[in-house]
Amino acid sequence: KVGWYNALLQPAFHLTYSDDTLAFVVLSTPSMFDKALKPFVNKERLKIMRDPVDQCVSHHLSRVKEKFPDQKVDIIFDYEILPSRKPKFLAQTAAHVAGAAYYYQRKDVKLDPWGKKKIYGVCVHPKYGGWFAIRGLLLFPDIQVPFLEQSAPVDCVTTEEKRIELLEQFNFHWRDGRYRDIIEVKERYSEEQKAYFATPPAERFKLLGLT
Repeated sequence: KVGWYNALLQPAFHLTYSDDTLAFVVLSTPSMFDKALKPFVNKERLKIMRDPVDQCVSHHLSRVKEKFPDQKVDIIFDYEILPSRKPKFLAQTAAHVAGAAYYYQRKDVKLDPWGKKKIYGVCVHPKYGGWFAIRGLLLFPDIQVPFLEQSAPVDCVTTEEKRIELLEQFNFHWRDGRYRDIIEVKERYSEEQKAYFATPPAERFKLLGLT
């Protein structure tokens, strides 16, 4: 429910829907690369102008919207920003309140070793660890769900030591991707997919054969 999300945030970040409005957080799993992105690029080769992943997600979520012709469906993508440069929604908070992935933050560590350093939080999925992405939000403004029960996300990084290790790796060594394997995972990105996301955006077109 939108109210669960708004309750955790300052008014500047609130979604302007009533508290009982139904919302879905959309994640992409490791298989998205082969099952969705590559077929999309092959089909839309001449139309890809911006970011292939963003366009692929937009394409598929638009198709979801078409499945509900009698409903108003609003889509907010993870990359959208407000004129103030703030994101339109805070993806990790949304994933946490939806029960999709646990958002580990500095406050989840009792003995904080970082002093005055800025420490960013990170979501961990119980099945995919850090090998997933939060892509968007589907909102149904006309569907109110006052009796929907909230499911807590799975707390899969349970020890203080592991949480410190997770936040250390994410904040100071994120490029090597070790934080993604903080737990035993069922599936991770293929070598091809890792190479794609490790490549600067402007050069990714070459990897997909788009230049």
